[in-house]
Amino acid sequence: MKILLVEDNAGDARLVIEAVKECTVPVQVSVVQDGLQALAFLRREGQYTGAPRPDLLFLDLNLPKKDGRDVLMEIKTDPILKRIPVIILTSSYADEDVLQAYAHGANCYVLKPIDLVAYFSLVHELISFWGTRVRLPAL
Repeated sequence: MKILLVEDNAGDARLVIEAVKECTVPVQVSVVQDGLQALAFLRREGQYTGAPRPDLLFLDLNLPKKDGRDVLMEIKTDPILKRIPVIILTSSYADEDVLQAYAHGANCYVLKPIDLVAYFSLVHELISFWGTRVRLPAL
């Protein structure tokens, strides 16, 4: 499974990468730090010309350069990219963010746990579910 992690916080990105190493599902994680990089990666533009098409996207909402909310809207209006499941992985508890995320096509909205064990557990659960229980589209 190939995952694109869009996360500007280096600590959170490292947590996801470390958690993935313990998963039983083989996972390749690519990381970008802002919304513009995310769209360039997904569209295989510029330095991302040879980027792998991810099977799954972990998207933070509060990103520099282009907000995660805007990135989600662009992905879900693109005829090719809209097939990629998008997991909102954020620290925002705002009801409005939850509503907007689902209104714009997010596949799920998950809050980042504060506790390290809970963080690893969440990543394992997401990867287990999306990697073994769900049939993802061939892109």
